Amino acid sequence: MTIIGIAGGSGSGKTTVVKRIAKALPPHCVAVVPIDSYYNDTTGMTLEERRAINFDHPDAFDWKLLTEHINMLRRGQAIEQPTYSYVESNRQKETVHVEPKPVIIIEGIMALHHKKLRDLMDLKIFVDTDSDVRLIRNIRRDVVERGRTVEMVLEHYESAVKPMHEQFIEPTKKFADLIIPWGGDNRTGIHILKTYIQGIVTGV
Repeated sequence: MTIIGIAGGSGSGKTTVVKRIAKALPPHCVAVVPIDSYYNDTTGMTLEERRAINFDHPDAFDWKLLTEHINMLRRGQAIEQPTYSYVESNRQKETVHVEPKPVIIIEGIMALHHKKLRDLMDLKIFVDTDSDVRLIRNIRRDVVERGRTVEMVLEHYESAVKPMHEQFIEPTKKFADLIIPWGGDNRTGIHILKTYIQGIVTGV
């Protein structure tokens, strides 16, 4: 089994990179574990308290459960991956059944932050995209998919996304084995990465 971590700022294009890698491999060969599914369970909090949480901070994630699940997959055990609602700002009762596959991709802004998780990875990737491009993508995504206004997105970007990126995400670039500039727009970088991973799966 090969475990790959793919990190990068919000709106960097890392999800596009992951999708293109996954599409290049047979479905039975790859499983994607998004870190966003592993926000802490905040069932005991009110909706106002949940919305006050800084979800761009490492403390918002359940690292213990995520690391435990990756270790289970390494041992050949299936997991019940949590699901998360951005509307309710909380973990849901429903889970996603994930079987162990030859390639496990851990994807998310903090994928390379937690050392115990990082130590489980065979390949670490950082998707690097300019801040103005990331902001534009954040606006498009949050307005369309999460029902937020442009003003709400900009306020959140200035108060949380930008400072947390500079403090916790950007520094993890130093742990990467491979840096892909421009995210999903870097077709050459993605092609090289896909070819490398295909070689791992086929044993070439």
